[in-house]
Amino acid sequence: MKLASRLDHIEPFYVMECAKAAAELARSPACADSPMIFLNIGEPDFTAPPRVQDAAERALRAGWTQYTDATGLVALRERIARWYGERFGLDIAPRRVVVTAGASAALQLACLALVDRDDEVLLPDPSYPCNRHFVAAAEGVPVLLPASPAERFQLSAAGVEASWSQRTRGVLLASPSNPTGTSIDPAEMGRIVDTVRARGGFTVVDEIYLGLSYEERFGHSALAHGDDVISINSFSKYFSMTGWRLGWLVAPDDLVAPIERLAQNLYICASTVAQHAALACFEPDSIAEYERRRGEFHARRDFLVPALESIGLPVPVMPDGAFYAWADCSRQASSSWDFCFDLMRRAHVAITPGRDFGRHTAERYVRLSYASSMEQLHAAIDRLRTTLS
Repeated sequence: MKLASRLDHIEPFYVMECAKAAAELARSPACADSPMIFLNIGEPDFTAPPRVQDAAERALRAGWTQYTDATGLVALRERIARWYGERFGLDIAPRRVVVTAGASAALQLACLALVDRDDEVLLPDPSYPCNRHFVAAAEGVPVLLPASPAERFQLSAAGVEASWSQRTRGVLLASPSNPTGTSIDPAEMGRIVDTVRARGGFTVVDEIYLGLSYEERFGHSALAHGDDVISINSFSKYFSMTGWRLGWLVAPDDLVAPIERLAQNLYICASTVAQHAALACFEPDSIAEYERRRGEFHARRDFLVPALESIGLPVPVMPDGAFYAWADCSRQASSSWDFCFDLMRRAHVAITPGRDFGRHTAERYVRLSYASSMEQLHAAIDRLRTTLS
């Protein structure tokens, strides 16, 4: 069977390959007395709060399980738009909100609507691997621009301007970022948007970790910089609904109809039950719980980053959001891939090598997720300290 040539540009998702190896080792006798500690997957250890679970049960009992509009429940689109006003002081029209089957679907829809064959899209290196693969799946060309610690591992307006070519169509950013947990300063984001706008391009910003910002300086949506900015968001991270597969995007008015047409044909609509449940995310009790959890993630960051420094795994830029630390392992090994598998076998701690996230200095960095309990983080650091001493 001949496979489509686009698959030549889609690399394996190495995060999941490492996760499979860690899970297999965890089931072996070697881990019987020392269970594997998983700091490799970016999934909150919290689940949907009670009000959200109750809302899902009510939807099932009431039979609210039929298709919705491809753009989502009107009530949910309105509530998401209101949340931008409450949280970020932004006036977002509900008609610009499109509910999707997770942020992944939102990114796919945006790329399919905006990227033609051989169009170039600029992304930072390091960045979440699936973002460049969404561009490749749309037959575009992802262009990874090396981003240094001095740039917070993010693109800059000057870098975008210098790298823009006749084939460049736009930029795909993430703030806060996976794997670094760093955000783009709002002033710099404004300069990037202006640079792209002046060249007739698009700015897509993955903001799925925006709710998990820990510093006022960075906790702002890129939507503040104009109605032409496209924001991707999700109920998975801040709202703790990973397996529910529900996200959204906010698009310019003239892009909503094309995206709706694509969604109608690709998956009809997002999960109806998940949409009804998500309405309860915005109840005061739910928001209070999410804020408590955000505080817990913040405390975990404040423990983990200095602890990593103390065992020879420095974090060049303090993460200001999400739940990741991007640590430099070059003092310990020349290959982050080999280093991670060595720790998996010797310390029974699973972390993620840099290979997934780009090519520039990928062998120098590892990603650790602090979406695990404080108890697990303490145990992991103790094991790593013993193994690396």
